[in-house]
Amino acid sequence: MAAAVALEPWVQVAPRRRRSAAARRPRRREAEAGGREAEPEADSGVVLRRLREAQEDLLVSDFWSAALETISQCLTKQLGQLEAPGGTLSDALGNLHLTSPDEWDVAPHPNPGEALVRGACHIKCVCYGIGSFATCVTARTQLAFLLLFLEKCQIPRSHCWVYDPLFSQLEIAVLHSLGVTVLPENEEGKRSVCGQPTVFYMPHCGTALYNNLLWSNWSVEALSKMVIIGNSFKGLEERLLTRILQKNYPYVAKILEGLEELELPQIPQYTDTFNDTSVHWFPAQKLEQLSRDVWAFREEPEYQDCEDLEIIRKTTTDPTADLHSLQCTSPTDVF
Repeated sequence: MAAAVALEPWVQVAPRRRRSAAARRPRRREAEAGGREAEPEADSGVVLRRLREAQEDLLVSDFWSAALETISQCLTKQLGQLEAPGGTLSDALGNLHLTSPDEWDVAPHPNPGEALVRGACHIKCVCYGIGSFATCVTARTQLAFLLLFLEKCQIPRSHCWVYDPLFSQLEIAVLHSLGVTVLPENEEGKRSVCGQPTVFYMPHCGTALYNNLLWSNWSVEALSKMVIIGNSFKGLEERLLTRILQKNYPYVAKILEGLEELELPQIPQYTDTFNDTSVHWFPAQKLEQLSRDVWAFREEPEYQDCEDLEIIRKTTTDPTADLHSLQCTSPTDVF
């Protein structure tokens, strides 16, 4: 794990401030829900067993095959636009193996923590705000989806970085045992891809976190190497007043004309877990058509007038305060 961190090619931008409320993930309401709270964490063996069960449930669902197909379409298009010096399109896609649905039943399933690699896979993955998966069903299902995605797309788990301020020591230990890297500090989404094709997995995160991520990669070169799996940007545009979107989340507002979005399928079994979730990628051709004024604006985001922020730290009253990402929607959503 230490070696994986040492080789990390990304550049972290200095963190600051807070996180947003608009079109965010469903919130856990302990107070309004009759006072019931999540049960105490089980041991790591129980947590891993529940994760395996969540993966098995996903694999046999209609949602999984349809969702993976949607993500694969975006990844293939996104990678296809990247230049392959001295090579062809097949060279650009050569390091990513997207297993077809017909192959899934016959492909061997590796042991937990074993990365599936065919060649030197160069794609990175970062996950923000997945929540307390040891005690929350929604968070656990989202983590199970992430692990299956890494497996089916042959992305080594050592190429995956995760962070949530809610993670307990048990959950951190479980994540280490799974082979992913837990980021030690809150980056508030301010991570540059630094030239590496990167998938950001951010289901139901606050709008400010997406805004920070865009700011940290505000160029045609960087954005064209990104795929974001998270809240629908189209949905944000529909739900927020234009002036609020432009004032509070200017990078989200400015990028709406420069992206392609595919909605994940809506299946009743996973409505609460993946509602309003889409896959976004940024075609270089669209980005290049945006005005120069769009790219000239590079001010670091501030959220003075935004309430109910997550992950992004408050700096106005208590510089150490963190509004943690909350995941469960009701007491029936926890074990």
